[in-house]
Amino acid sequence: MGVKPDHWIRKMALEKNMIEPFVDGQVRNGVISYGVSSYGYDIRVANEYKIFTNVFSAVVDPKDFSPKSMIDFTGDVCVIPPNSFALARTIEYFRIPREVLTLCVGKSTYARCGIIVNVTPFEPEWEGYVTLEISNTTPLPARIYSNEGIAQVIFFQADEICDISYADKKGKYQKQQSIELPKL
Repeated sequence: MGVKPDHWIRKMALEKNMIEPFVDGQVRNGVISYGVSSYGYDIRVANEYKIFTNVFSAVVDPKDFSPKSMIDFTGDVCVIPPNSFALARTIEYFRIPREVLTLCVGKSTYARCGIIVNVTPFEPEWEGYVTLEISNTTPLPARIYSNEGIAQVIFFQADEICDISYADKKGKYQKQQSIELPKL
């Protein structure tokens, strides 16, 4: 299994609609960068967020997650409260080929501010908008800029095709169109 370079990412994005919309090159002027990079693709965060709140004193339970734990927000700048988090989604829609697995890591600009982006791997044949978990680990409010870079996806191409893909097992987050809360 090997990490794939920019020319492979371009080819897969154009021939197989792996990333849509696809930005061929890095956009950097006055924004947190996004687009294709040397060995990955810097994804953007959309302007839709679900911000964690404790207004209703809900318990966070991954087996029975209450939507009352989140408030919806739409805007150009999302402010995440201190020591809290928000869920968001990417602008880009992904269609991962059967022989590919991705890892996603936060951008250093945010990491240096104590803002951590967590995304699980995109499994072979997973498709959809990516739900992002953005944690503010600081004791101060933190700004997230919509329509700008938030994390980098790194693509790995396998030497062999997997026996069972995400689509084969009918994964619960397949073809997600919006921010998805935890499901059992």
